[in-house]
Amino acid sequence: MVAKRKRIYIAYTGGTIGMMKSAHGYIPAPGFLEKSLQGMPEFYRPEMPEFTLCEYSPLMDSSDMTPADWQRIADDIQRNYDDYDGFVILHGTDTMAYTASALSFMFKNLGKPVIVTGSQIPLAALRSDGQTNLLNALYVAAHYPIHEVSLFFNNRLFRGNRSTKADADGFDAFAAPNFPALLEAGIDIEILAGVVEPVKPEVLEVAEVTAQEIGVVTLYPGMSASIIDNLVKHPVKALILQSYGVGNAPQGGSLIDALQRAIDANIIVLNCTQCFKGTVNMAGYATGNALADIGVISGQDMTIEAALTKLHYLLSVGDDTQEIKKQLAQNLRGELTPSD
Repeated sequence: MVAKRKRIYIAYTGGTIGMMKSAHGYIPAPGFLEKSLQGMPEFYRPEMPEFTLCEYSPLMDSSDMTPADWQRIADDIQRNYDDYDGFVILHGTDTMAYTASALSFMFKNLGKPVIVTGSQIPLAALRSDGQTNLLNALYVAAHYPIHEVSLFFNNRLFRGNRSTKADADGFDAFAAPNFPALLEAGIDIEILAGVVEPVKPEVLEVAEVTAQEIGVVTLYPGMSASIIDNLVKHPVKALILQSYGVGNAPQGGSLIDALQRAIDANIIVLNCTQCFKGTVNMAGYATGNALADIGVISGQDMTIEAALTKLHYLLSVGDDTQEIKKQLAQNLRGELTPSD
């Protein structure tokens, strides 16, 4: 008896993968991606799943994405959830890690794979990485279902909320600096940190996420405290502080005073490291202790994308500041490594 082919839903939001060459460079072109796929027989081999391509209108450059677009994608998956075995989201690379992170927090009881992918070169162009990325994403979603939001690029499947864009113009565009890849598609497909499971029949729940006023500030030597004060006056609900090393900042003076004023104004201050890899440990140095002492929350080893989207999620679903601070420190969707 021949096994029934899996069915995968492709949500094509936009991005380089479906662009068409024009006299003015590559441009989005409705219908062009579907036409390109029809000329690629490898996508229709019997080993491949059946798929439905839903093209969004208008097609979006990912630089224009907002939380409303995260919601649109999440609601689309929820509407089609019972009819498919897995989901692939085609997305521009610039904010792909933000969308993958946001969706991870928005979905509860996810029992099917959701893979975000795209390309650096359009699918229809010579030497495109889009063919490999999409082909593998479809194959993995069907035959190696890992029930979380993930990001596939350059033969590796990353946890979505651990991924970050690491190279602006290379094929190895994404990395997960603080967590191993879930899966690697070499000559053989090797499961690394992922868990392959049968599809689960649980009812998917989708949180409503709206745009939140969140400030992001990168520390630098000699930074003026007025930058913090001006953000607080805006006002913002939360502030992500990208600090030095393991979470350090000047231990005295006007900058700490400004952060104290922010915390006194019931603004959540989350400390994330500027470093590409590593974790915040505010107990390691006096300069980190100064932040912990005034009530700054450790971002631990979260990426900036995970920190920002987690704050969007928590601020959208609750308004108890103390509870939000508590959940920021907890590992909700595999986005951080709990401290011992």
